[in-house]
Amino acid sequence: MENNALNEINRFDANLRDEMLAELFLNQMMDDFKRNKILEGIDQSLKNKDKEAFLRLTEELKSTS
Repeated sequence: MENNALNEINRFDANLRDEMLAELFLNQMMDDFKRNKILEGIDQSLKNKDKEAFLRLTEELKSTS
């Protein structure tokens, strides 16, 4: 009986761990995607010599790092 309870706890812990790892992974991927989009915008603003967009995007980049 105790062994079954321990198995259930271990299985629950493993499921919780897997869920947390998946969430961390997805958050990191979303952050990386957002950061790359901002960097692309910064590159484009430099090509277009758009100072306002450059300053706005660099501030946005600082807040995501």
